[in-house]
Amino acid sequence: MCRVEELLITSAANPRLKSLVGLRRRRQREESGLTLIEGFEELELALTAGVAPKAVFYCPDLMLDPANRLAVIDAVRAGGAEVYRLGRAAFEKVAYREGPDGFLAVVASVTRSPRELELPPNALVLICQGVEKPGNLGAMLRTADAAGVAAVVACDPVTDWGNPNLVRSSKGTVFSVPVASGTTDETLGWLRERGVSLVAATPDTSTEHTGVDLTGPVAIAVGSEKYGLTDDLMARAAHRVRIPMVGKANSLNVATSAAIIIYEAVRQRSGGRRS
Repeated sequence: MCRVEELLITSAANPRLKSLVGLRRRRQREESGLTLIEGFEELELALTAGVAPKAVFYCPDLMLDPANRLAVIDAVRAGGAEVYRLGRAAFEKVAYREGPDGFLAVVASVTRSPRELELPPNALVLICQGVEKPGNLGAMLRTADAAGVAAVVACDPVTDWGNPNLVRSSKGTVFSVPVASGTTDETLGWLRERGVSLVAATPDTSTEHTGVDLTGPVAIAVGSEKYGLTDDLMARAAHRVRIPMVGKANSLNVATSAAIIIYEAVRQRSGGRRS
């Protein structure tokens, strides 16, 4: 394919670039319905998941392997995306990560309620209640993607799924894993209607995470590191489980806790359930 060269944008004052910086703010993301993907790997994963970028900004001077990676630009252009080539200084001004690799895309935000999610039989679901840090949500999405979790629901969310730091920390898996946001009541009602059993992670129980059956339709719920899960969610849980700890600290990072319990479910579902 013959590549059509775009007008080179060298000034960060360009109106198109100012709008990119604005998408770092949640209010503008919600008003526009758009968010950002930065990074070649993240963009490639999103494209594989079926995401169609609205616009892509690229800088060959920052690419690790421009000869091969520029093929992505041809692909998104063929898909109807607007494509803009930036000078190095201009790209570094609009990039939101350190050490940018020359790829930045504008895509539609992920906005979905739990009731819009379709679950397979015996689905494994992750519920994240009130988790504040985008990095933790992103890490949990990477685990969910790797473990084949059917859906991740942000319950009473503090941040949005389009937060650029969440997109970055998820390595783009926010676009490959079905995600949704909702209130606690909405989420609990959705689980009840679909016959999904709720398992709550908490240090305040004697039952270890290996001691309950995680092989059927199950939702694993984790809460914020500061407050944990709310009383109303805990009251609706079929099981409360803890991860055994022998150190001085009384809790693990929430993303680590989620990964441990999720992979116990994977172990059980692969035939490794303890008697």
